[in-house]
Amino acid sequence: QVQLVESGGGLVQPGGSLRLSCAVSGSDFSTNPMGWYRQAPGKQRESVALITSGGTTNYADSVKGRFTISRDNAKNTVYLQMNSLKPEDTAVYYCNTLDIASLRTYWGQGTQVTVSS
Repeated sequence: QVQLVESGGGLVQPGGSLRLSCAVSGSDFSTNPMGWYRQAPGKQRESVALITSGGTTNYADSVKGRFTISRDNAKNTVYLQMNSLKPEDTAVYYCNTLDIASLRTYWGQGTQVTVSS
């Protein structure tokens, strides 16, 4: 059973930083691409950042230069470092993976990020 567990969300003031973590179990983490998505109230879920098994990254235009996705294969964990946060970054952030062995996608339960003064 593949499981993804996010942590690190919370309330932060504009201009502040947070680091989200997503721990993965039940899958060969090192071979799987990983992604962070977010969904704000009344909006569709959108891609924020992606990282391949080889470490290639891709970012939404809205977060380029502010967010950094990284992975630690030894810890089966993917991170999202978020700097210079803006109120429009407020959303539930979800971790996602494509399990290469089964070609199924899996989602975490989400973690709330609120940027407000």
